[in-house]
Amino acid sequence: MDAGLTIILVCSLVAASGALLGPFLLLRRMSLMTDAISHSILFGIVVGFLIFNTMDSVAMILAAGAVGLLTVWLTELIFKTGLVKEDAAIGLVFPALFSIGVILITRLLSDIHIDVDTALVGEVIWAPFDTVNLGGFEISRAILIGGGLLLANVVFVGLFYKELKLVTFDAGLATSLGFSASFLTYGLMTLVSVTAVGAFDAVGAVLLVGFMIVPAATAYLLTDRLSRLILIAMLVGILGCVIGYFVAIEIDASISGTMVTVLGLIFILTLVFAPERGLLAGWLRRRRQKWEFAARLLLIHVMNHEGTPEALEENAAANVAEHLKWAPQYAQSIVTQAEHHGWLETAGGLLELTESGRTLARQTLAV
Repeated sequence: MDAGLTIILVCSLVAASGALLGPFLLLRRMSLMTDAISHSILFGIVVGFLIFNTMDSVAMILAAGAVGLLTVWLTELIFKTGLVKEDAAIGLVFPALFSIGVILITRLLSDIHIDVDTALVGEVIWAPFDTVNLGGFEISRAILIGGGLLLANVVFVGLFYKELKLVTFDAGLATSLGFSASFLTYGLMTLVSVTAVGAFDAVGAVLLVGFMIVPAATAYLLTDRLSRLILIAMLVGILGCVIGYFVAIEIDASISGTMVTVLGLIFILTLVFAPERGLLAGWLRRRRQKWEFAARLLLIHVMNHEGTPEALEENAAANVAEHLKWAPQYAQSIVTQAEHHGWLETAGGLLELTESGRTLARQTLAV
């Protein structure tokens, strides 16, 4: 298989695996826990290697996964004391475990290829050269690991989708209905740990956090439906990998880092231009609301004075700015827009309500 295609496929599998879990982590506000696990598993990786003396041992992956669960358990244990907040509990646990891992690498494993950069950053460029023979075909080990991770995550989410959805949006209701929120939480964190361990040799455990959170955050700006959110997150993750690879090749930069950077740019573009939740949509909505409020205020002003001796003065188009304390140019734009919507008419220099304008003014006062 072509090296470039192998790299794209490996990163896409990891990104899809992370993006599949990301929405549940984001909605349950467990993003910090994901970052904590990605750091603390370094301790588990080192311990697993020291015990089994190999990087390929399934037992080493299980050891690192167990440390991920240990991180969750210790964090909850400290948080439940009520003496510190959850983010502080996370900040107490994972730096300690991560630091122990760094010390062990420095003191005991300095003469082999395990180092902090390997575990946290990774380098996917080597994925095409680490292969296994299956049926006469040389297949990248990272593809098999990434495919296995994605399959495991798909099976877990598929089996417990309803339960995960319920716990994500209403943990109290889930508990009252007999579902174990703790079981699902630890199951989810187990997959996060295993996914981080499986991905560390290719994209790195820290960059996996980007694959988990950024696509989910991007998708959250585009939909409120969980099933669509998951699908969009996975597609965004894969798109970021494909675009990131070609950009990295073009500018001769870190492939994994460029992929996450591209994902960040996709998020920023979505943040600005998302149809309903984007900054631009919000600005246009606030601008429209400001204009609608001003137009309704103008309609009420005209209605309150029509048929009165003051109407010639108060409802004169030339005097609107003065009476409503508006800038002349702004007042003219509001009058023009109200006329465009068929709420006002100007006759002999006086503003007059149409039937639709009078109805809207009355509805506004009724509210």
